[in-house]
Amino acid sequence: MLPKRLFVDANILVTVLCHEYPRFGACARVLSLADDPRFEVWTSPLALAIGAYFSGKKSGRKKAREKVALLATKLHITNMDQEAVRKALADAKATDLEDGMQYYAALHARCVHIITYDRKDFGFSKLPVQAPEDFLLEHVLTG
Repeated sequence: MLPKRLFVDANILVTVLCHEYPRFGACARVLSLADDPRFEVWTSPLALAIGAYFSGKKSGRKKAREKVALLATKLHITNMDQEAVRKALADAKATDLEDGMQYYAALHARCVHIITYDRKDFGFSKLPVQAPEDFLLEHVLTG
């Protein structure tokens, strides 16, 4: 059986990189699925850059860079190319451009779920969009 490809949005990375409670535990658990053979955990270069930006504000650029470098060794990284940008710009339902670009990068990587706290911004998605807690309950903790 092929692993399920999960796309994690920038807010999941920011939560982990900045140790934001109370959401940290669920987000860290989702990222730990990168070590579970049932899953492939994907993100985009843009999400990593956003994570690095906010982590840098909290703990300094050097530490943020180290944290993101570690994530980059664990996670699969999508291409975010001209096609993703054009599709996001052309999709009138993708009102948040950043989330539209993330979505089309996730589709291109053949992801089957999007994990985010900004579910409303992915209202146009044809993929299931879940908060980390909901995804874990439905797909991991119930076997």
